[in-house]
Amino acid sequence: MLVLLAERADTRNYTGERLRGDKLVFHVFAALAEFERDLIRARTRAGLDAARARGQKGGRRRKLDEKKKWHAVMLHSDPTNSVEDICRTLGISKATLYRYLAEQKSR
Repeated sequence: MLVLLAERADTRNYTGERLRGDKLVFHVFAALAEFERDLIRARTRAGLDAARARGQKGGRRRKLDEKKKWHAVMLHSDPTNSVEDICRTLGISKATLYRYLAEQKSR
């Protein structure tokens, strides 16, 4: 496992010699940090598996339901409606509108 430090650790004493005790402490802290990260990873995985077993899905909910998706497609099919107006009316971004339009074309 690669551990990146935000700051450079200085393991030298006031004369510039490297201290063996500091090096040992540094390695102990690195080992503890790696162990803690593994625990966090295992707990996160267990939580996700438990949620999946309860039938929950991960990720963000869709902004529009099927009725509003259909409404977006109908508004877009009318050339008098601009994309900006459709997005403002439905409260979505352009990327979301185009994603829904692409879904409808693929069906």
